[in-house]
Amino acid sequence: MINLFEVNETNKMITQENLDVRTITMGISLLDCVTDDLNTLNENIYRKITATASRLVETGEEIEKEYGVPIVNKRISVTPAALVGGSACRSSEDFVSIAETLDRAAREVGVNFLGGYSALVSKGMTKADEYLIRSIPEALARTERVCSSVNVGSTKCGIDMDAVRLLGEVILETARLTKDQDSLGCAKLVVFCNAPDDNPFMAGAFHGVTEADAVINVGVSGPGVVKHALAEVRGADFETLCETIKKTAFKVTRVGQLVAQEASRRLGIPFGIIDLSLAPTPAVGDSVADILCEIGLEHAGAPGSTAALALLNDQVKKGGVMASSYVGGLSGAFIPVSEDQGMIDAVRAGALTLEKLEAMTCVCSVGLDMIAIPGDTKASTISGIIADEMAIGMVNQKTTAVRLIPVIGKGVGEKVEFGGLLGYAPVMPVNPFSCDAFVSRRGRIPAPIHSFRN
Repeated sequence: MINLFEVNETNKMITQENLDVRTITMGISLLDCVTDDLNTLNENIYRKITATASRLVETGEEIEKEYGVPIVNKRISVTPAALVGGSACRSSEDFVSIAETLDRAAREVGVNFLGGYSALVSKGMTKADEYLIRSIPEALARTERVCSSVNVGSTKCGIDMDAVRLLGEVILETARLTKDQDSLGCAKLVVFCNAPDDNPFMAGAFHGVTEADAVINVGVSGPGVVKHALAEVRGADFETLCETIKKTAFKVTRVGQLVAQEASRRLGIPFGIIDLSLAPTPAVGDSVADILCEIGLEHAGAPGSTAALALLNDQVKKGGVMASSYVGGLSGAFIPVSEDQGMIDAVRAGALTLEKLEAMTCVCSVGLDMIAIPGDTKASTISGIIADEMAIGMVNQKTTAVRLIPVIGKGVGEKVEFGGLLGYAPVMPVNPFSCDAFVSRRGRIPAPIHSFRN
């Protein structure tokens, strides 16, 4: 039974501590749309998405009003487009037409983002995969709501360094084609290692081929709630600290479970997973970096930051899995720079560097996320940063990702405005030394020895 105290407590989390359901994401399989005729394929895709998701936004708004729980975004993820378009697309331009169809469908049903303009190339690229990857700059420049991701590595397969090298060039070209918007296109492009099939968060969401025809995945976020809870036990020992985080994560996950089950029932679509991720926003009081400061750091990036983040991530997962039998996606703590006011403050104070962020990604949910870098950064340097992050994911059997934004025309220390949930960021310096000879090698980095578990 839920008692009055718990009702009041949850209400306080929502009204004062920035608790929200960050997204209801409907995953939609497009495998039954496949054909070898491009026009027919685009018609099939548009019809499938608009029919399946016709009531998604309306249903989310109804639940939001009835339960008083803010549902910030309603989104869609689809089967990786490289798989769907492989038979019909003979060029990169053909794939761009699919991106435009996805964008038109997203606009029709009213979602803010649609993910799945993606390729899975952890062991090598098909011709269709390469066409799609090369089409990404044009696709993101010509669409508004489409998000793209490429999985270039996994613990089982190793890292496809040919794809890593190509993506350094693709990221720079995406930046150039969207330079009038401070290279915003790069904010909609993620490079993954060990990408999950059921992630509801953008820009990395796609609907995996192991999934049902359609599912409802929900992402919940509450860094402000965790920060407030820890303020109540300031100065306590580590056991008390861990117990507080676990209990708070449990309560936050239960809110997501309620919304997910209700959305599933009303839409007649199976419930997939709850992704309990401490995903920050630029709003004051909604920061993962502030949690680290509450744990005892002057700034995120100070000595002890990696240990504090490891503790936070682990306790969030432990609390979440007790609250729902279907916790999935990424589930943990996100550390994007531009979307977290505390992280921005840490960069400005000189406490947080790209290298320290890389170290912290060893223990968090994702990786180097929403980081603005100088627009004159070389493609090979970007590829080298990607390779480093993919290696962390591969060896540690976890998801890692890179979302770098080389801002054309801007240099270190300048400010970049992205707007909305994407926030703003100072341009961070990158290591100036070359990795050209390393990145130019052909082939793939093999899987680590501990990948052989069969």
